[in-house]
Amino acid sequence: MYFEIQRKELLTPLKMIIGVVEQRQTLPIMANCLCRVKDNALHLTATDAEVEIACRLSLEMGGIDNDGETTLPARKFFDICKSLPDSALIKVSIDDNIATIKAGKSKFKLQTLPAEDFPETPELVEPTEFQISGQQFKNLLSKTSFCIAVNDVRYYLTGLLLEIADGKISLVGTDGHRMAVAQHDFDSQQTAQVIIPRKAVLELLKLLTDNEAEIIVTSDQNHIRIQLNDALVMTSKLIDGQFPDWQNVVPASPDKIILVDTQKLKQSIARAVILSNEKYKGVRLSLTTGFLNLNGKNAYQEEAEEVVEIEYNGEDLEIGFNGAYLLDAINVVSTGMVQLAFGDSNSSCLITEEDNDDCKLVVMPMRL
Repeated sequence: MYFEIQRKELLTPLKMIIGVVEQRQTLPIMANCLCRVKDNALHLTATDAEVEIACRLSLEMGGIDNDGETTLPARKFFDICKSLPDSALIKVSIDDNIATIKAGKSKFKLQTLPAEDFPETPELVEPTEFQISGQQFKNLLSKTSFCIAVNDVRYYLTGLLLEIADGKISLVGTDGHRMAVAQHDFDSQQTAQVIIPRKAVLELLKLLTDNEAEIIVTSDQNHIRIQLNDALVMTSKLIDGQFPDWQNVVPASPDKIILVDTQKLKQSIARAVILSNEKYKGVRLSLTTGFLNLNGKNAYQEEAEEVVEIEYNGEDLEIGFNGAYLLDAINVVSTGMVQLAFGDSNSSCLITEEDNDDCKLVVMPMRL
């Protein structure tokens, strides 16, 4: 097996697949990437047995038969390529389980492992398929991924719900303390409800660009596959579980609604959090006609107070929240003004963009 390729053409695909390779592996083969040369193309695949990323690069081999396959230590191969000059031509040959990598006057030898030991790409059984703009899908993921739980015993919360129903595609993330819902009108006859693992979501966000080109999403009961273009595919296991009924979590009819400048509110919360409790980041919100008062204090009697002008003419209200959760939610708001809706001092806060209810952010209150 032999191939040669420009460093600038190889580095980006290697960087894409390297994200799924864990630093510590129980099986040595899982630290390697599969390299296959076939039909004048180099196929690279990496997996952690949960998420797999595969890409294809064209080779100019002049019709010489150098087809074959092996696995290379993924991070060492990536680090070698990254360290070479931009203009380097990388030449890789395999002989007796040793990969020889040459570039200019540099030469490296890496131990390989048999390609047949590398996990096979899963086959999807009776899959459903739909297409969506890559830019739109990235936007939906960006507005919801921050709410996915990390290492929660409720394993179904460690993923992002993808749901297609009633003419909309919805992505929902929650960790039990807050929730983010992003929706988009979707003209499709398909229906779907799957939970995508957190790692797959984060890797997908790295791979997606702001290109409006359509991506193809295919799923069955156990796996989801996203074809980003002709040369890049990500496959992931799905989380087998029952996601919470998110529609019942969204406050039905909060009657205290304020409209406030997004940047001013974000900056005021950030300053109030500085002197709040280090663990819980508690910030007290006080609503009065025309003004929102924010107060953060800690056990050392230190205190921060902020006053923000708002559009509000209703009853006074005092309520406490985790300031970091409020900041995370407001950070994904893309409009100049943001709307916050409250019920009473024990009710969740519903955050939406001005004149747009396709993005709903819910934050649970806390006692201060």
